[in-house]
Amino acid sequence: MRGMVCFGRAVLPWSTARLVAGLLVALCGFATPAWAQQNAPAKDVGSQASAASPEEEAHELAKKLTNPIASLISVPFQSNVDCDIGADDGCRYTLNVQPVIPVSIGDDWNMISRTILPFVYQNDTFPGAGVQWGLGDTTQSLFFSPKAPSSFGGLIWGVGPVFLIPTATDDFLGTEKFGIGPTAVVLKQEGPWTIGILANQIWSVAGNDDRADISSTFLQPFVSYTTKDAWTFSLNTESSYDWKREEWSVPINGQVTKLLRLGKQPVSVGGGLRYWAESPESGPEGFGGRLIVTFLFPE
Repeated sequence: MRGMVCFGRAVLPWSTARLVAGLLVALCGFATPAWAQQNAPAKDVGSQASAASPEEEAHELAKKLTNPIASLISVPFQSNVDCDIGADDGCRYTLNVQPVIPVSIGDDWNMISRTILPFVYQNDTFPGAGVQWGLGDTTQSLFFSPKAPSSFGGLIWGVGPVFLIPTATDDFLGTEKFGIGPTAVVLKQEGPWTIGILANQIWSVAGNDDRADISSTFLQPFVSYTTKDAWTFSLNTESSYDWKREEWSVPINGQVTKLLRLGKQPVSVGGGLRYWAESPESGPEGFGGRLIVTFLFPE
């Protein structure tokens, strides 16, 4: 098929394939020089931290936010608006509450809990169904990650289980299925850059037998650049493939955020646009918008 790349039985849209391939090549490029320098003398991190200026602290916090498995408690509130959904060109507003909580396991490992709790309002997204609002299904991920970057190029990685929990308050907002599967993330931070990929696969294992079974792959390649004054410019996709229906959903997101302080409370605020490069016939089309506010709770 023109403009497509085969991925097992799935056919990956060419725009997504190029972005994934480019990010993986860059990830390897970042890893190689860092691996060659891994035996260089360590810097006195403690003395640097004690002498860090407020601007430097803001930069470090902003950069930590670009790492999905950083040892940092954060609570993002992510608002998304998408339209041109379905035959009636409906719209959907989703507020994702996404707390990230790291837990220390011994001297060498962390467990990072990442939760996505969606609150949804949608209108005319299903023919004749009108308006629905309430809670959608919850996605819960647990990553087990070494506290120190790996010896190969300083790569940061984590693996663990992911769960789909049927918490939806309306039949049109959820799947009525409980799902489980593996999830993994790998990334590299070099200077102001962060580059990596997060992925998971969920299969339904229980739930309403009258609802469709689930087999879904999620792919999120990402790249970001953080300036010294704590602005972060990000590009990612949040692509998913439905193996049952053999359909891709590929939103490409561009986002800008800024790390601020409200009194002593560090907060990241920002927004961006998304473009639906690929979606099912019943999915969104064209452009959507995103606003995000993240509260940070550093140690």
